[in-house]
Amino acid sequence: MSPDPHAPQRASLQKLFLTGLLTLLPIWLTWVVVKFVFVLLSGISSPWVVPLSQRIAGSFPDSLGWVQALWVQNTIAMLATLLVILGVGLLARRVIGQRLLRWFEALIGRVPLANVIYTSSRKLLDILQTKPGSTQRVVLIDFPHRDMKSIGLVTRVLKEEGSGRELAAVYVPTTPNPTSGYLEVVPVELLTPTDWTVDQAMGFIISGGAVAPETMPFTRAGDRK
Repeated sequence: MSPDPHAPQRASLQKLFLTGLLTLLPIWLTWVVVKFVFVLLSGISSPWVVPLSQRIAGSFPDSLGWVQALWVQNTIAMLATLLVILGVGLLARRVIGQRLLRWFEALIGRVPLANVIYTSSRKLLDILQTKPGSTQRVVLIDFPHRDMKSIGLVTRVLKEEGSGRELAAVYVPTTPNPTSGYLEVVPVELLTPTDWTVDQAMGFIISGGAVAPETMPFTRAGDRK
């Protein structure tokens, strides 16, 4: 059979397609994340920004009618939410803010389901912001089997009932969304410690391994011959 004369053209088109796809994919992922954050932040303040902007535009239709544009309302709502977040952060550093936070925690502690969600998420965030104790915060665990490793965050060290063996509660985030994942209970001696920070681990997970240090541990010290 004679060679297909169009084969080199198809191969060239495939290479161009893959190059364009790999070039646009990070841009698209960035846009998805930015759009998600933008919609999330603007959606918090939209219920009061939208009627307020409509009232302003109705009072000054000739000079401020553009305030009713959807993108203007969303931008104002996002900026308003950011200001609220900054204000809460500033207030939380003050004595009065800490008192209000304790009052809110006492109030939400009386709500059956909300108290469990708030307390658990609050403890997790506090743990990730503090330095680890005897166990490294970022570790590798044998998951889903011994010859494969997954990045995990140690959230707590427990004791096995009876033997006193140390067990680590390890949260294993998924790629590219680290807010979902698995909770594994692993004996401490089966952990592979790393010197990574939480930020480095999150960058590694979100990027699918593209953003990572040049070297990483894999084999536990006890397993090396």
